[in-house]
Amino acid sequence: MAGETKTEAIRKALAERHERLLQELGPLARADRLRGFFAEEIWPALPPKERGRPLSKRERERILGYGEKGV
Repeated sequence: MAGETKTEAIRKALAERHERLLQELGPLARADRLRGFFAEEIWPALPPKERGRPLSKRERERILGYGEKGV
């Protein structure tokens, strides 16, 4: 009926189930998962000398897309 393969249907069903379970857990569980992700995946990937170093104004503006002539 949906014009998709059995594999596609199963993947979509699993993704939808996953989303429903995440919604049931609420925002606190999501925050815990994000903290865990950062602690396990992101922070270890950063060079030690960069960890905890605040960004300079120039770095912040570059991230935001500012240039010499503005945005």
